[in-house]
Amino acid sequence: MRFGKLLGLIAVLIGLYLLWRIRIIILLIFAAVAIATVLNRMVRQLVRWRLQRSLAIAVTLITIFTTLALVLTVIVPPFTDQVAQWLYQAPLQVAKISVWLETIDSRLPIELSDQVQQLDTFIRDIPRVLGSIFSNAFLLFRSTLALLVNSLLVLVITIMLLANPRAYRRAFTLIFPRFYRGRIQQILDAGEQALVAWGIGILFNMVVITVLSFVGLRLINVPLPIGNACIAGILTFIPNVGPILSVIPPAILGLLDAPWKALAVIVLYIVIQQVESNFLTPLIMKRQVSLLPAITLISQLVCGLLFGFLGLFLALPIVVIGKVWLQELLVKDIMNKWDREKLQNHHLTLSELTQGPR
Repeated sequence: MRFGKLLGLIAVLIGLYLLWRIRIIILLIFAAVAIATVLNRMVRQLVRWRLQRSLAIAVTLITIFTTLALVLTVIVPPFTDQVAQWLYQAPLQVAKISVWLETIDSRLPIELSDQVQQLDTFIRDIPRVLGSIFSNAFLLFRSTLALLVNSLLVLVITIMLLANPRAYRRAFTLIFPRFYRGRIQQILDAGEQALVAWGIGILFNMVVITVLSFVGLRLINVPLPIGNACIAGILTFIPNVGPILSVIPPAILGLLDAPWKALAVIVLYIVIQQVESNFLTPLIMKRQVSLLPAITLISQLVCGLLFGFLGLFLALPIVVIGKVWLQELLVKDIMNKWDREKLQNHHLTLSELTQGPR
């Protein structure tokens, strides 16, 4: 008996090790399932309009790729022009900042002089570092190759799931006992509704944050407003961490252009963050999916440590699905029923004691 338990423990440990080795593949599969779940809502709507499912899938994918192509067509050309223009003007702006820092340095106490000189050295190195990043196309290509391969894998799995989602759902329910498979279908439906609602809410937030960031950066006249606005919108996908990361590039660019612009950028992003927290999130997200802030932050830390930057992006979808399964499976089907059975047994015991022997 002990030998059998030891073998079982070894098998569990080997299984956990294998899961750890393929954790990125599992995360990519989850991303494909999440995307397919959201897109399947669009496909089903088209099917209701009497389109064949294959044609509905094609229309959905073509619409999405056409929209992305149009967005890239509008954004990429002016962005590249702005980058080239900024790289050309960056040395002049750095020289202006250096003169400004030297003026401040001459008026500060000796104790603060070293800090100002370090800041001056840091600012002088920014154009050189950014220029080397943009000019080294080979390293950029090599770093994005894995992203393209992973994106292709997610796309293929998404299309396969969209082609016949019911078959995959039935296959998933087979791992559960027969009497519980109907309940699993209900849990899957609840997870789909939560994930679709969260996806709609986060896309709305991303669009609004992108527009507000672009308008604000344009008014402040910060270089590369389109690129920085897109970064702010994309990083909205990562609550708590994303807004902090998104303010760094425009703040540095504003500092190189004029010192007051860096402060204006920080104030702008604080205002946008307040708008998102106090208006957008209560209006859209909390009606769709209610997540505690501490749970959100902890999930991001855990997923970031386990899966890297991709884990940060997928932390919230994982929490949304996990919340549904814990609420439906653990709370409703186990804990609540256990409480009811315990209460019923308690009432029976009390009734027996009060009635006494007959």
